[in-house]
Amino acid sequence: MPQARIAIDRTMLVAPINRRIFGSFVEHLGRCVYDGIYEPGHTTANEDGFRLDVVDLVKELGSSTIRYPGGNFVSGYRWEDGVGPKDERPVRRDLAWHSLETNQVGLDEFARWCKLTGSELMMAVNLGTRGIENALDLLEYANHPSGTALSDQRIANGTSAPHDIRMWCLGNEMDGPWQTGYLSADDYGKLAARTAQALKAADKNLELVVCGSSGSTMPTFGDWERTVLEHSYEHVDYISAHAYYQERNGDLGSYLASSLDMQYFIDTVVSTADHVKNKLQSKKTIKISFDEWNIWYLDEHQASEEVNDEWRIAPRQLEDTYSVADAVVLGNLLITLLKNHDRVGSASLAQLVNVIAPIMTEPGGASWRQTTFFPFSVTSRLARGEVLRPRIDVGRYETAVYGAAPLVDSVATFDEESGRAAVFLVNRSQTESLQVTIDVAELGASVVDEAVSLHDSDAYAKNTLADQTRVGLQALAGAVLTDGVLTVTLPPVSWSAIALK
Repeated sequence: MPQARIAIDRTMLVAPINRRIFGSFVEHLGRCVYDGIYEPGHTTANEDGFRLDVVDLVKELGSSTIRYPGGNFVSGYRWEDGVGPKDERPVRRDLAWHSLETNQVGLDEFARWCKLTGSELMMAVNLGTRGIENALDLLEYANHPSGTALSDQRIANGTSAPHDIRMWCLGNEMDGPWQTGYLSADDYGKLAARTAQALKAADKNLELVVCGSSGSTMPTFGDWERTVLEHSYEHVDYISAHAYYQERNGDLGSYLASSLDMQYFIDTVVSTADHVKNKLQSKKTIKISFDEWNIWYLDEHQASEEVNDEWRIAPRQLEDTYSVADAVVLGNLLITLLKNHDRVGSASLAQLVNVIAPIMTEPGGASWRQTTFFPFSVTSRLARGEVLRPRIDVGRYETAVYGAAPLVDSVATFDEESGRAAVFLVNRSQTESLQVTIDVAELGASVVDEAVSLHDSDAYAKNTLADQTRVGLQALAGAVLTDGVLTVTLPPVSWSAIALK
């Protein structure tokens, strides 16, 4: 049996955990909102029409911050269509996903939904077809207490207290030619800087996210970040990163090493941002908002006819069904985000319900957990205190895409106040279990409190409407802690978590 040795101690500090690293994303796309979080006729619906069975699953998932309302959708969105009496709200065409938007869910309703789930609302503004004035109007409506035209309009619409939204995205994927109103890096950087300056003139304590590249394969990757930040650096706090992964051509080995690309993405953006910092002789450090990341079978979506010119309301789009292998990759991506938490200050799993999502629903029927639900929910629940980057001594395997990749990846967390620690691991081997010894003596751990794993004899097993519980967490057998050394055996193609106290 192949072996790995891991050492963890308090000197390996990455950063204290900011709960925003466990964020998610709700876009007006497909059935994410309508027939997803919102279905007035459902037996579990509350007075706002929100499905409370979905609310319960979101709470279990542990999503902290919810980015809203897009995504590509936001670049054509008129936020004022979604406030006020519902019977007076217009139906609009959404050019991003070629569907009809009824505007029955808007800012006020969604803010109430966030309170139900215990999550923070992260708002995106339209810089595709609109600009500074619209962003300022939205900010006034959302956050000003009272006594102005738009804050009083919010109060008249039934929301007396301001929403107090702290984090704002300055558009979405403005480098992408698919984006309504996309711009060059120079033009977008200037617009973002002016918008950010205006927003902070209204509230200097806002946290603003400027658009980075839509992916590491974009032809302008790196240069986009440099140009945009040279214009906007002193006005913003984060630069966004978006990345999606999928298995291609049956190459499971490369797919299981997808986090190596995410690491390359993070390293490139960090070095570019720090180059601009030094060039401008700035005292501030820009962090990354990795506000879209997930598994997405984009090739299959692009080959389909899901998005067409029929102009339907809430069509079924991007409803990927995820396998065990997908969940292992997702768990590894989350490990990578945590290992870089000193610079990745916020992240949003895209998306939350039905659309490339960990939660699925049927109209009038059930809601259930996809395989990807489990590594996210367990990590969000167990990760507390500070992130620690382990030293890992393990063999490698060859991949067609990334070259040599380590068989094991891992991250740990430690919470001194509660005396608890957690270790998260993946085994990328397709055929062999790995025995791992983990030195945790410096953490003072003496008891294994919980040990779970996501794996299956069929790496492509899935949870479906017909079989909603086919895949779930299993006890990780044989996790033994003796004299400060934890010994575990990781099944092939697996994600595992161990809680210690």
